[in-house]
Amino acid sequence: MTTPQLNRSLVLEGAVKMADGAGGYTRIWEPLGVVWAELKAGTGREVGVAATAVSRVPYRITVRAAPYGAPSRPAAGQRFRDGTRIFNINAVAEKGVHAQFLTCHVDEEVAA
Repeated sequence: MTTPQLNRSLVLEGAVKMADGAGGYTRIWEPLGVVWAELKAGTGREVGVAATAVSRVPYRITVRAAPYGAPSRPAAGQRFRDGTRIFNINAVAEKGVHAQFLTCHVDEEVAA
């Protein structure tokens, strides 16, 4: 295994439910920390979402491993932010012989 090149700074964000005053809630994204990562793009595709075309590109984002339960450990349902770019985390798997890294399977969606 080659060592990943962690050369991109990404903000890890988690969803928080906030009351909307009408008996429901709205979801806001709260920063959990900054991680260094390696991004590798997959093959993109275009899908229709709510009467608009959306370009969806899968990525594999590799970050340093963190202990279970640590706020710096990514989990499915969270997301990474790089400026205005959003990467939604679908799954996380350990990588390497000693699980020194985590591979996050993510999707980036961009309105076409």
